[in-house]
Amino acid sequence: MRNEMTDKTIEFKIPQNRDQSVKETLTAVYNALKEKGYNPINQLVGYIISEDPTYITTHGNARNMIRKIDRDDLLEILLKDFLGV
Repeated sequence: MRNEMTDKTIEFKIPQNRDQSVKETLTAVYNALKEKGYNPINQLVGYIISEDPTYITTHGNARNMIRKIDRDDLLEILLKDFLGV
């Protein structure tokens, strides 16, 4: 006998109005990493995968800024932008 709850798909929604704020923050963090001589893409990937803030420089308050973004929001925005949706 199957549990009816396992057959249902839970819909995950993130408010649309966060997109611009997250993009601005991500750009600022990217620029801070670049200014300090890091490869921003590698550092951001390391952060996203591990959620370890030490991948992000403190320069320009970048570490504090990135920690204010929920990773779910960040991943959704990155996927939407990549897929052009």
